[in-house]
Amino acid sequence: MTKGGESPPFFILVIFALVMKFIYNSPELWTATLCVLAYLLGSIPSSVWLGRRFFGKDVRDYGSGNAGATNTFRVLGKPAGTIVLILDILKGYLATSLVYLLLLNEAIVLDAYQTVNWMLGFGFCAVIGHLLPIFAQFKGGKGIATLGGMLFALNLQVASIALAIFIAVLLLTRFVSLGSILAGISIPVLFVSIFGANYPAYRQPTVVLFTIIIAVLVVYTHRKNIRRLIQGNENKAKLLPKHRRID
Repeated sequence: MTKGGESPPFFILVIFALVMKFIYNSPELWTATLCVLAYLLGSIPSSVWLGRRFFGKDVRDYGSGNAGATNTFRVLGKPAGTIVLILDILKGYLATSLVYLLLLNEAIVLDAYQTVNWMLGFGFCAVIGHLLPIFAQFKGGKGIATLGGMLFALNLQVASIALAIFIAVLLLTRFVSLGSILAGISIPVLFVSIFGANYPAYRQPTVVLFTIIIAVLVVYTHRKNIRRLIQGNENKAKLLPKHRRID
């Protein structure tokens, strides 16, 4: 024992190594641990923590009440919004990439179809974490940026096209919500119709179902925005100085 009765760091490292060895020797525990890790990555409330730490604000108490990058841009400004956007994208990317840690277990062997399924699974856990973050009273954002990170890890081309759709709609209409909705709807089309022709794993039932669920989820989480778009009172993004003067 060290001074003050603290356990030696070496002892703690040994315990940690034994636990990890036990988990590694059990493919089921190894898989379950990575699923939990993916959820915890998604649960990191970057907008809430950044707002409280540097601005003394909880973004959920302002603007749309959403803990996502869009509301952070609105409430805390561009620098903070950009940081939150990058962090939320990174959450989805890292969570989806946990499939490579899954493959480190020699007892787990995956073919192309199974690899895609596990990437979808880990990414989905991260999106759920963003929507219902354990670190922020289960009050999160809409998961669009995290979903974007997931897509970049899953297929760079699909993610790039969906991003291009989002940017194009945003520049043309200045509606972030509309860009998000149309980009979300494009995902199943891109995976199944276009890239599925060259990569059959994208046409398996799980991918089709998952991408449709994602599209529906994007539309559902933007239902208030859709109502405001129809009513003509949806907020427009202030992309340029002239937009601030006009608005």
